[in-house]
Amino acid sequence: MTSTTAGPVLVLGGARSGKSTFAEKLVTTSGLGMHYVATGRAWDGEMQARIAEHRIRRGPEWQTHEEPLELAARLKAIDAADRVILIDCLTLWVTNLMMENRDLPAEFQDLAVWLPQAKARLVFVSNEVGLGIVPENRMARDFRDHAGRLHQLIAEKSAQVYFIAAGLPLKMKG
Repeated sequence: MTSTTAGPVLVLGGARSGKSTFAEKLVTTSGLGMHYVATGRAWDGEMQARIAEHRIRRGPEWQTHEEPLELAARLKAIDAADRVILIDCLTLWVTNLMMENRDLPAEFQDLAVWLPQAKARLVFVSNEVGLGIVPENRMARDFRDHAGRLHQLIAEKSAQVYFIAAGLPLKMKG
């Protein structure tokens, strides 16, 4: 990703596919100020360990912003042409919105409508959850459906879309 890349980048993949590492490499080669928007919440020890691992891997060059709910508002607040913002990850944001009984279509639309106006380079990371079996419970099916709809919105607005499997990127758009 160069500083002339127009539009967001979406990086999709399964759990432990290498998508975050790939996205971080895109950002570190941009030559811009690096910002990281973390949507995850440390609900348990496992999640605390994952967050710690990501922080260590990124290093001190990154400015971190924790934002579990108000993603569009946070991005608007830190938007600037001299920076690249990595958002990790959209599916954790979907989970947080569901747990807070938020209006997901309205939240998604707010983000999608703003994307073409962004001055910063944006790199979104998300888990592709629609490739497996149909979940057995309603909440899991709703989650899968919300994530799929959000991915479609972001992919439509993105200049580049990558799918990561086994650490290998497949460029799907751009």
